Amino acid sequence: MDNTQTASRYECIRLGNQFCFPLYACAKEIVRRYRKPLEELNLTYTQYVVMMALWECGGMTEGELGGIVHLDSGTLAPLLKRLEKQGYLTRTRLDGNERKLFLALTDEGEALKDRAISVPEEIQGCIDLPKEELTELKRLLDKALARMDQKLQKENKE
Repeated sequence: MDNTQTASRYECIRLGNQFCFPLYACAKEIVRRYRKPLEELNLTYTQYVVMMALWECGGMTEGELGGIVHLDSGTLAPLLKRLEKQGYLTRTRLDGNERKLFLALTDEGEALKDRAISVPEEIQGCIDLPKEELTELKRLLDKALARMDQKLQKENKE
């Protein structure tokens, strides 16, 4: 095999040719930028995502929450225990099904929403793109995520 064939054979694993790498690096950088404003709320980024889902949707089971925020039970359970310990939510076993936990915000967790309003404003502008491009990027990411969810649901049924 000559150098040209060898080079083209490995094109698929060049970092610069990967779609996933800039997506990963951007996500990591955005989460890093959330660190400072979320420290003031005593939340990690993942805890913040969970709290946003609960502020928006209200009480729900752990499984329902996992579906919304795309986290499995192994990741979600310790996070929820910490939020409960902080006084932001309660976890209650459902009657008739000891394995299902119902999550509800406490008054303190609900009140945290008012303090969290400042977070998006502090983060605004961390991706230096025109508003139209940011809107398109979000639309495409939402579309990709929805299709990945559909594919996963289909695979789970098979």
